[in-house]
Amino acid sequence: MAIGFIGLGVMGEVMALNLVRAGTPLLVWNRTPDKSEILRVAGAEVASDPHAVFGRCRVVILMLANAAAIDTVLGRGTSGFRERLAGRVIVQMGTISPEASQALAEDIAAAGGSYIEAPVSGSRKPAEAGQLVGMLAGDEEAIAQVRPLLAPICHQTFLCGKVPGALTMKLAVNLYLITTVTGLAEAAHFAERRGLDMPQFQAVLDAGPMASNVSRIKIAKLVAHDFTVQAAISDVLKNSGLVAEAARKARISSPLLDICHALYGETEALGLGQADMAAVIRAIEAWTDRRQES
Repeated sequence: MAIGFIGLGVMGEVMALNLVRAGTPLLVWNRTPDKSEILRVAGAEVASDPHAVFGRCRVVILMLANAAAIDTVLGRGTSGFRERLAGRVIVQMGTISPEASQALAEDIAAAGGSYIEAPVSGSRKPAEAGQLVGMLAGDEEAIAQVRPLLAPICHQTFLCGKVPGALTMKLAVNLYLITTVTGLAEAAHFAERRGLDMPQFQAVLDAGPMASNVSRIKIAKLVAHDFTVQAAISDVLKNSGLVAEAARKARISSPLLDICHALYGETEALGLGQADMAAVIRAIEAWTDRRQES
């Protein structure tokens, strides 16, 4: 039986390709049909609509932008929701709020289906290499069935208990990622405005104790002013908002995250929503320019 895969965006496309290349029979659908063509060429079947995916697939992977898109695909709140979900295992790999995920899990269970949270850590480049890190929460029996399926996508998966344990873990990981990359962008801005040799600055960072796979990728982009998307500004803005919302609800302080959220909002307002998150340096540059003009 084919596995369903819905959502072929920046991440979903390469994740689905890795499954097909590993021999997984895949039935895919995407709101924009053109995005499905690369999967068709790779050997996947392309469904005409989401209903066709649920009609043929017991396991359906969702890699969608937000909770509203998930609800639309599932037909949540309509008379067809129960028919679409009964007997299905939904593997939800996108990033939504823990509260939205918990409510979705309850509705799917009431419809006779099983729900697995499976958000991933990593951007497009590790996704292409099948080197994402998966976080899983939900029904243990369903996870045991699905976990091997994720091997072509994730080099490691971690069990995070009950829903919304995996998404809460993802938000904590995102907080670290967002503040780290923003700090790196600020350091590059400082170095450039102080007239340092930027390739040498990159070499020093790459050789130093703070270097990581993420820092090496992002500093190269910052030095080259290459903002080809790996993790889009708009997606980072959405994710930082989810972290901030979760922190507020738990009365947890997040001062670094809050300033980052403001910077990514300003970067999006500059028209760079679909640029890589390294483009946050443009907002930092704008802050400097305003200070120097005053």
